[in-house]
Amino acid sequence: MNTKSKLLPLVHGAFFMALTIIFTFFLAIKTPIIRIDFAFIPLAIYASMWGPYRAGIMFALVDIFGTNLFLPGTYFFGFTITNFFTGFIYGKFLYKKELTLKRIFLMSLTTFIAVTCVLNNIWLTMQFQDAAFAFYTMRIIKGFIFVPIKTLVLFKLYQFLKPFIIKYSRLS
Repeated sequence: MNTKSKLLPLVHGAFFMALTIIFTFFLAIKTPIIRIDFAFIPLAIYASMWGPYRAGIMFALVDIFGTNLFLPGTYFFGFTITNFFTGFIYGKFLYKKELTLKRIFLMSLTTFIAVTCVLNNIWLTMQFQDAAFAFYTMRIIKGFIFVPIKTLVLFKLYQFLKPFIIKYSRLS
């Protein structure tokens, strides 16, 4: 493996981390209970190019850097674990696979159930105890609305970016 192929995932990781932070912290619709963002787009592209472990690490670093830089004082390690598993799930479903509508839907649904409904609810309960129930309801509603939207956005985006993703995923 030459130096270029060793540096490429790091350079892409830094680029996609920056995009993810912008999509998460600057281009998101935020309410006191829920945040709607499109951070899944750069994560999905990176995961399809570099695989589950690198995507998990990249997305965990997004949480650490983004939260500490733009929301100081609100960092909670549980959400870093959540982000790692989200990136890992994306990589497992998308890396070197045919990106069909069904596969992307299953990835979105798995992420919603495993991460949003299970892990995030554990972390919210640890932080807010009884008040966390308000978060659960809104997150479930958001998931039912957002899973199909995320699926369609990623499917259409992959149709456009497929040559780019194939070109760079072969270098790993």
